[in-house]
Formats: sequence, structure tokens, C-alpha cells
Amino acid sequence: MRTTRLPAVLLAAACATATTAVAVGAGATFGAPSAHAADPGGQAFAIGDPRITESSGLAASRQHPGVYWTHNDSDDGPYVYAIDSQGRTVATVTLRGVEPRDVEAISLGPDGRLYVGDLGDNLGGKWPEVWIYAFAEPAELHDQTVDVTRYKVRYEDGPRDAEALMVHPVTGRAYIASKKQGGGGLYQGPEKLSPTGVNTFRRIADAPWTTDGVFSPDGTRLVLRGYFSATLYRWKDGAPSDAEPLSTPFQRQGESVTFTSDGRALLYGTEGKDSPVWRAPLDDAQLPDTVEPLRSATPAPSAPSDSSAAPTSGAAAPPSHAEGKDTPASTGDKVLGVAFLAAIAVAVFGLRRKKREG
Repeated sequence: MRTTRLPAVLLAAACATATTAVAVGAGATFGAPSAHAADPGGQAFAIGDPRITESSGLAASRQHPGVYWTHNDSDDGPYVYAIDSQGRTVATVTLRGVEPRDVEAISLGPDGRLYVGDLGDNLGGKWPEVWIYAFAEPAELHDQTVDVTRYKVRYEDGPRDAEALMVHPVTGRAYIASKKQGGGGLYQGPEKLSPTGVNTFRRIADAPWTTDGVFSPDGTRLVLRGYFSATLYRWKDGAPSDAEPLSTPFQRQGESVTFTSDGRALLYGTEGKDSPVWRAPLDDAQLPDTVEPLRSATPAPSAPSDSSAAPTSGAAAPPSHAEGKDTPASTGDKVLGVAFLAAIAVAVFGLRRKKREG
């Protein structure tokens, strides 16, 4: 079979245009002229505590502005850390009487308590039950040991791996998103968790591959993220709708996401030593219902490039409630495709013109 090779000039033109298209696609939402003109996003801070090498969840504090709660994955201990806006640890909280198995998520409820999800199951559904630990968010930031309430959790359709726990900031209801490539689900807990007996979580919607999730402070938006993508949903009548892919930073192992306390931006975290946490402002149409857009005609500069966290278009497919449903392509993919075809057309035209002139 004969192989057709593209001329060097065609390859060069296509590659150059494709590179430009990637840059345009990546910045189409991350650095476009919008409500966040004065907030271009970029690295907010890096977690400098040498004990925190597997940050697997983030939750913005309500009592302490600019402080975020995080924790390690497995193989650490019953610890939750308070990190300030410079990435410094300002408090270590020890959960009394807890022997965690695989802690994967943290969320703040409307009752002022932090909920820690010991949800991981990397053995493909070995554990018949998992747990949620809850304790009051400390009023003062210093090292301390706290009592917790432990909730036993099971899924109606059997054990599964999960890394995302979201407590709704208005109703207080808990939700878990399972981690599965195709066939993942969003599970709803009982109206109120019970510290006695079993809390059964029931599947209410499909979900993409999810490593963390978060509700907006007003509860009108839900974000689910994976390693390399994130999806924003409108939250209506106790269920997700109107899925929209988001631009996300490229991180070594994207594990966490949280809204800022004002609801205007998302913070994305990753595992690893000195792990960077990136801030991504939301466009006007993506803002929670109670957040007013900031009008500005000045274009926002693109987010600074970084080898460990360069912004990339959110290409993950949003969850579907029907098998085989088409999912919308991301802005970056569309721009890339059109630009690439244009490059080929221009290069071919140039070659033909050169032959005629010769």
C-alpha cells in the first residue's frame, strides 16, 4: 500500500497553525474578555508543608477568609490541615478515634461542620461500606484534636470506588460521585445523615470520571472534575442539568476543586510535593445565580504558562442521562480543527500557485 506524504511546507504550516489554535483554544475561556477582566487566574499558591504530598481535597473556610482545608490521601493518618492563601499550614486538626482507610474528599456543610469522605476503594468495590466523618469547623486556627461523628455509607447498587463528596450548602444533603471511566454515577444520601445504622446513597444521575466535586456557595452550581477536565452543572430541583465543560489547568494529578468563598472562581489542586493550586475565574454565564457579574471592557491577559500547570481546554464529556448521547466538543477542539483545515488549504494553494509560476 502506497503511503502519501505531506510536503514539508504543508506540515510546517499545519503545525504552526495547530500550535496557535491550541493556544487560542486553551485561552478561549480561561483568558477571554469577560467579567473576570481584572482576574486573569493563574497559580494562587503552592502547598509547602512537607507532610502534605497527596492533597486530595479542598474546601474553602467560611469562618476564616482565605483559608482552605485539605488532607492527604491514604497512608497518612487522621489529619486535616488548614492552609492559608500563601500555602502555609496554619493548623493541623487530628480526628480523635479515627483510623482512616482512604480519605479522598472534604466538604463544608451549612451546619458549620466539615465532612471528610473516607470513600476510596481502589480494589474495584471490595469494601461493603465506607465512611464520612464530621466535625465542627474550628473557630480558632491552631493544632488541636477534635471529636467526630462517624456515618456509615453504602450504595444501593453495591460497592464502588469514589473520590468526591459534596454537601449541599443550603439543604445539607450529602452527595457522592463515583470514580469510573464510563458508567460513573452521582449518588444522593438521605435527607439527613444518621450516626446510627446505615446511610444508603442512591444513584440519581450519570457522572464522568470524577476525582473531586464541589457546590457553589449558594448551591446553584455543581462542579465535577477529573484528572484533566471539569464540568459545570446548573443545580435544579435537586439534580444536575445543563452540563458545560470548563477550562482546567494541566496538573500532574488533578485531585481537588473548590469554589472561592465569593463564588467567582474555582481553585484546582493536585497531588505531589509543593503542589500548586490554580485559580480559574468563571465567566458571567457560569457564575452562581446569586453572584452579580463584574462588567468590564478590558480583556483579561492569558494565564501564565507553567510546566506543571499550563491551562488546557476542558475536553471531558459531560455526563449523559442516555446511553450513546452525543456530547459537545470543547471550544479548543473546535478552534483547533478549523484552524488545522485552514492551514492545509492555505499550504496546498501555495504549492499549486508556486508550480504554476515555475
